Amino acid sequence: MDFVLGLPSSSKKKDAIWVVVDRLTKSAYFILVRTDYSLNKLAELYISKIVRLYGMSVSIILDSDPRFTS
Repeated sequence: MDFVLGLPSSSKKKDAIWVVVDRLTKSAYFILVRTDYSLNKLAELYISKIVRLYGMSVSIILDSDPRFTS
């Protein structure tokens, strides 16, 4: 997982892309988000977009975003 930040805002005020890569199927998912989303909102998005397709992950590799490491 990683974030692409610093994008211009869309009409729905989304200004970042959350990139989730499945290493098994080599699939990438791009989820539009706002930089001020809380960890709870990101968890809801993860469950609704990724877990519904594949189930719970065995391991997750992510960047050192302060929302995840705090």
